Amino acid sequence: MMAPEQNATMAARGTALLRRGALAALGGLLALAAGTTLAAEVIRIGSTPGVTSDAVQAVVAEARAQGLEVQVTEFTDWTLPNEAVNHGDIDLNFFQHQAFLNNAIKERGYQLQMVGLGLLQNVGLYSNRIQRLQDVPVGAKVAVANDPVNQGRGLLLLQQAGLIKLRQGKAVGASLNDVAENPKKLRFYEIEGPQLIHSLQDVDLAVVWPSYFVNAGRKEQASRALLYSGIDNSFYAMGFVARKDRAQDPKITRFVQLFQHSPKVREVVSASFNNDPQLYTLPWKTP
Repeated sequence: MMAPEQNATMAARGTALLRRGALAALGGLLALAAGTTLAAEVIRIGSTPGVTSDAVQAVVAEARAQGLEVQVTEFTDWTLPNEAVNHGDIDLNFFQHQAFLNNAIKERGYQLQMVGLGLLQNVGLYSNRIQRLQDVPVGAKVAVANDPVNQGRGLLLLQQAGLIKLRQGKAVGASLNDVAENPKKLRFYEIEGPQLIHSLQDVDLAVVWPSYFVNAGRKEQASRALLYSGIDNSFYAMGFVARKDRAQDPKITRFVQLFQHSPKVREVVSASFNNDPQLYTLPWKTP
């Protein structure tokens, strides 16, 4: 979301200060760690708390056994991981999908590139009132994300359900303005992504990330969507991002391959999604 124009300068200064402080602290931690890993090749990876960070942590021991020391730093916002990679403070990050990366590159001019896929969190079409898609009534209220990156993904799922048709077919990046056919006269409500789970008490349908239910202690409801996205949605798979000039770095390629072939990673990811394969996809695997 963009800050109001009158606050742009103050926001930019605040972001710069936050970045300098966070990256300075990160540099100190990495310097301390370097002294203990002289015998191994080091790869520095940034992520955000949750399944992405847990999945990277799962492969640390296996990587160490093969002479690759993995150092993981968790960030609590979605700007600093790209800043850190772009400035060379870390080698990789793992927290975003291609749609998010494209938007970040457009807004900030980063020289970054996706170098390998790691996890596709499926989205689901949920309802507290409707049991089957064929029972969706005319004029149903439907909640979708209000941000441009995720709204398109939700609309693709509604199209997959046969409820709407989009002007550009399966092209990503659609908005409500691209709904070409709406035979049930669905009424759309644009809502902040984290609030979509709470909208279910007020709407007939909502496009929600199943992980929100898992994190809220409602694992059973996560497995009761009317429809889930899947491997066709790989544009929204979270992947490993490096600087463009290091995209072919053998160390980076080696780590990504280790991650994708690690049984421990698959075990940790499955547990994070209540061992329900409907809720996620390993996008590097053939369906």
